[in-house]
Amino acid sequence: MVDLLKGIRVLSFNHFLMGPMGVQFLADLGADVIAVEPPDGAFQRKWGGADKQVDGQSMLLLTGNRNKRSLTLDLKKPDGVAVAKKLIATSDVLTENFRPGVLNKLGLGYEDARSIKPDIIYAAASGYGTDGPYVNRPGQDLLIQALAGLATITGSREHGPRAVGVSAVDHHGAVLFAAGILAALVRKARTGQGCRVDVSLLSAALDLQMESFTCYLNGQRPDDVRQPGPIAGWYYGAPYGIYATRDGHIAISLGSLDVLADVFSLPADQRVPDTEAYRRRDQASAAIAANIAKRTTSECLALLEARGIWHARINDYSDVVVDPQVIHNKSFQVVKGATGAPITLVSHPICYDGEVPEIRLPPQKLGAQTEEILKELGYDARQLKDLYDRGAVGSMTSLDPKVL
Repeated sequence: MVDLLKGIRVLSFNHFLMGPMGVQFLADLGADVIAVEPPDGAFQRKWGGADKQVDGQSMLLLTGNRNKRSLTLDLKKPDGVAVAKKLIATSDVLTENFRPGVLNKLGLGYEDARSIKPDIIYAAASGYGTDGPYVNRPGQDLLIQALAGLATITGSREHGPRAVGVSAVDHHGAVLFAAGILAALVRKARTGQGCRVDVSLLSAALDLQMESFTCYLNGQRPDDVRQPGPIAGWYYGAPYGIYATRDGHIAISLGSLDVLADVFSLPADQRVPDTEAYRRRDQASAAIAANIAKRTTSECLALLEARGIWHARINDYSDVVVDPQVIHNKSFQVVKGATGAPITLVSHPICYDGEVPEIRLPPQKLGAQTEEILKELGYDARQLKDLYDRGAVGSMTSLDPKVL
């Protein structure tokens, strides 16, 4: 059992992808994550991709909420805020991804949390940062891809900008969120000092393009950073890119243009020397693409393998889930969900001493651990009923019916 963060309590006020996924990373490592939601459920319970649900559970819920306990609190009510403050006093980390200032208005901002627990680690995920001209704009992955240039460099000169096929900024931001919290926990263990950690989608998007921006900002700047022809990335030379075969597609990464010219028997007037791989990348990739298009995927893979050219077949999702290395790595896990129906989840991506963290709790029903968590804070059954009757807590699915 992976329990690297056993004994660490994380209080989570997160409702959309970056925050929940980043905190889920900590939950996988053994942290006690208490996910606080309003009585009608967080946004992630109400929306998910492809109009899919499993026993009423959205895909967004299933994506970022394993290994967490669920608590329902109405933070618009004083009793709900009082419970939250008691939880802060017992927590090592408070995390949130509301728009900047929302928790301040509720009396649960950074200074409020520090007054309750001076060594608290307060981690906030936002769209654009804690202040600045965009602070009140909606922060969402596609909008950030547009603003940060990611859609431009993923697009092509022929077809224009194109969004990445997943919420790449949210996913990368989630990893940065977890990393920042872990760094703060290390310092706290060493010095006893708390920390405020801030991660924004905009900063995550730029960090995701570190290689590209470093190349762009130093030396002579290119006129166009869109992908030229098959080349995957404006700053790469040929043959780096994706090529259509007669019956599919392949990717060619690193390899000698001289060798590729021999592999595909290119005529002399189509050959580009390795020394010109970047400057004449359009010409070189066009010649390679024209010859690859005449062959099947299997034929191309065999030719490239024989000559040591770095390459791969382009898989669709049906290929990925049966890929032998993916299966060997146990990258997908089928578990019994909170409703009883089986669900398939993506595994934690890191091994610790050869072990992948287990899924201790599938994403939970709304408020499934409300009674359990409040009893840990010292509330008795009558006090629980009073909180429920006053609407400060809701969805107490585990509360003894005799009390209600």
